[in-house]
Amino acid sequence: MNKAHIWLRAETKPHEQRTALSPKGAKALIEAGFKVTVECSSQNIFSQELYRQVDVELVAEGSWVDAPKEAIILGLKELPEDNFPLIHQHIYFAHAYKEQAGWQALLSRFTRGGGELFDLEYLVDAQQRRIAAFGYWAGFAGAALSVLAWVNQQLSIDPPLADISSYKDKQQLLVDLEQALNKVEGQPTLLVIGAKGRSGKGAADLAKALSLDVLEWDMAETKKGGPFVEINQADIFINCVLINQDLPPFITSELLSKPDRKLSVIVDVSCDPYGSYNPLPIYQQCTTFKTPCLRIDHTKVLDLIAIDHLPSLLPKESSEDYGEQLLTHLLTLDDKSQGVWPTALALFNSKTNTI
Repeated sequence: MNKAHIWLRAETKPHEQRTALSPKGAKALIEAGFKVTVECSSQNIFSQELYRQVDVELVAEGSWVDAPKEAIILGLKELPEDNFPLIHQHIYFAHAYKEQAGWQALLSRFTRGGGELFDLEYLVDAQQRRIAAFGYWAGFAGAALSVLAWVNQQLSIDPPLADISSYKDKQQLLVDLEQALNKVEGQPTLLVIGAKGRSGKGAADLAKALSLDVLEWDMAETKKGGPFVEINQADIFINCVLINQDLPPFITSELLSKPDRKLSVIVDVSCDPYGSYNPLPIYQQCTTFKTPCLRIDHTKVLDLIAIDHLPSLLPKESSEDYGEQLLTHLLTLDDKSQGVWPTALALFNSKTNTI
């Protein structure tokens, strides 16, 4: 049986430099007998030359629309907005299964064209845990921005962060942070909730890389239920827990108004202000790379960072890590009756049956 043809499309979401397939991953697929086509992209963190060196077929950006029908179109973020029927099998984060804006129009394009969607968010193992996730680098990046915001607060820079750009790699980021910390007296203390999870580990690792004091909380420390007065005694609080049940909030406006509050930066890595169970019910919308900070308290400064695409700060490492996790499953694409694929396809079929 011939191996599958995997076609990596160029990302079109503005400033999205991450990719679902690194040159290293493409090389592994080719060595396993797959045909790999990669679209040229001005945004991809990896250069065309790196892909060329591993003998992929390089094609023009956006040419997936004319790809052979049997090609499996691999991407990361949303497809460009259009209305033509989708005839291919697609793998990407479609954001269409929770009735997000435009979900019916998107799924109808698949039904009209006979295509199928394997949504990356719903590629899960037997324990319903995602087989690939960006969580670690979300935590790492969120903690990095919190430290930079804290330093700039000490320097009376207002706003403490603005117009963030991605970094070439982790080392460049750490050098910038070390230089920033050298500009101020003292160092911040961090409290991470959800420290045993993917994003929590990333946040704690960033603190340790900078030799900062970090309190690592998880279920044992939070089982007593919030609000947690200890949060006020850290300089930086990083939430890495996504709550899916009704629990007391971790912080409240009343807690943050206490006169003994030391806390001046909050990062909500989980970033779920629209959910019913948001453990940080002090804000209503996400922040952005352009405007990263929301000022919660102007009198005794308190800023909140809630960016929902934090791994984009480090597109190289986050792409390499995510791609390596995903690769194991891409290598089974020549037989989609096994592994993570049947469940993802069944979910797609159930969702399209509702439109």
